[in-house]
Amino acid sequence: MARLGIREADLEEQFVRSSGPGGQHVNKTATCVVLVHRPSGLTVRCQRARSQGLNRFYARRLLAQKIEARELGERSAEQQRIEKIRRQKRRRSRRAQAKMLEDKRRHAEKKAARSPIRTGRSENSG
Repeated sequence: MARLGIREADLEEQFVRSSGPGGQHVNKTATCVVLVHRPSGLTVRCQRARSQGLNRFYARRLLAQKIEARELGERSAEQQRIEKIRRQKRRRSRRAQAKMLEDKRRHAEKKAARSPIRTGRSENSG
């Protein structure tokens, strides 16, 4: 969180009742953590664990991941585009080429089997 510049003072934390599996323990205690990062407006809700302390930890980690993804979003999209071009231009291995050609041959046979059967004579002769 320190690396991303997230301060505890910027966080607004609430505890609410969880839902879902967990039985009476979940129904009686407020173990679900709702974190709001005021500067970015991001909200995270975490009810992964049955204990409130663990959920506080998980919520902070999830919030840090969301903020990092938002900050790196533009850069990572560009990196993904560059990597895609690199993969497209990369030469295929012999095994990959052989597999591709085998698939093409099998597909061609399948298409050839769909064509009507031709007999040796024409319909006009008789």
